[in-house]
Amino acid sequence: MGMGSSNFVIRWVNFLTMLLALAVVIFGVWMSTHHDGCRKSLTLPVLGLGAFIFIISIIGFVGAVKKNTMLLWIYLIMLCIILVAILVFTVLAFIITNNGSGHNVSGLRYKEYQLKDYSSWFLKQLNNTNNWKHLKSCLVKSEDCNNLAKQYKTLKQYKMAKLTPIEAGCCRPPSECGYPVINASYYDLSFHPISSNNDCKLYKNSRAVKCYNCDSCKAGVAQYMKTEWRVVAIFNLALFVVLSMIYMVGCCARRNAAQSQSKF
Repeated sequence: MGMGSSNFVIRWVNFLTMLLALAVVIFGVWMSTHHDGCRKSLTLPVLGLGAFIFIISIIGFVGAVKKNTMLLWIYLIMLCIILVAILVFTVLAFIITNNGSGHNVSGLRYKEYQLKDYSSWFLKQLNNTNNWKHLKSCLVKSEDCNNLAKQYKTLKQYKMAKLTPIEAGCCRPPSECGYPVINASYYDLSFHPISSNNDCKLYKNSRAVKCYNCDSCKAGVAQYMKTEWRVVAIFNLALFVVLSMIYMVGCCARRNAAQSQSKF
C-alpha cells in the first residue's frame, strides 16, 4: 500500500470515526430526552465521550489530509487512551450491576426491591446524605408518585398495575407492612404494621414524604441506576469493538505509510 493509499484509508477511517462519534452523541441526547432531571447520571459522560471521539477523529482526518505525522500519532495515542478508558468503565459497570434483583410478591404484578441486594458502590452512593438529599428533592418534584392517583383511578386498576422500581419503592410502603390500600396514593396507617421493617414507620401519605426516606426507595433508585448502567455498558462494549477495529486499521495504514515514505 502506497503512501497515498494509506492516507486515503486513514481519511476514511476518521470519517467513520466521526460518524461513530455522532452516533454516541445521539445516544446521549436520546438518554436525556427519556429521563428527567433526577435520572441523568450518565447522560453528560456519554455526550462528553461522543464529543471527545469527534475531536480525535478531526485530528486524525486533518493529519491524513495534511500528511502530518505528528497529528496522526496524537490521533492514535488518544484513540488508544479512549479504548482503555471504555474497557475499564465497561468492566467496572458489569461488575457493579451484577448484583441486585427484585423480589416477587404474591398478588402483585411488579417486584419489590431491597437495598442490601445491591453492590457496595450503589450502597455508598445512595447512603451518602448529600447525594440522597439531592435525589429525594428531585423525586418529590418529579411528581412520579402523585401521578399514580391520576393514572390508576380505581383500586382494582392500581392492584393490577405494573409499577416501575421507583414507583414501587418510593410511592408506597413495602407489602410486608400490611397497610390496607385505600387508593393509589393513600394507605390506612391506623393499621398496626405486622412487620418490624423500619420503612413501615417512615412511610407517610403526605405528597412530600411518601416513602422517600425508606430503604425501599433507595433500592428502587438502585435498580433504575443498575438498568441505566447496564444499557450504557452494553453500548460501550459495542463501541469498544468498533473503535478497536478502526484503531487497528489506522495503525496498519500508518505503518504502511511510514514504510512507503522510508523508501523515498
